[in-house]
Amino acid sequence: MGHKISSFLYFIFQLIPLAGILSFAAAGAFSFCVYSLFSKSDVIIHKIGSSEPWEAIDPAKPQKLVTINQQWQSIKELEEVKKLTK
Repeated sequence: MGHKISSFLYFIFQLIPLAGILSFAAAGAFSFCVYSLFSKSDVIIHKIGSSEPWEAIDPAKPQKLVTINQQWQSIKELEEVKKLTK
């Protein structure tokens, strides 16, 4: 009987690091999803009453993690087309 208990406890202690690693990974994935919902401009929770998300993006704010030498200029023809379609 003592051998069964000790082998069961040994088995449980082997699973503790695995459970810790999986818990840490799940918490990281969940926190990234919450971060994406609240800070990314191309993520939509509900579409009712909102236009296309790329229309509301500020071109002066970089959307990538690292942006090198980005220069944005509006295209006059494209702006005219946007005004006509709205």
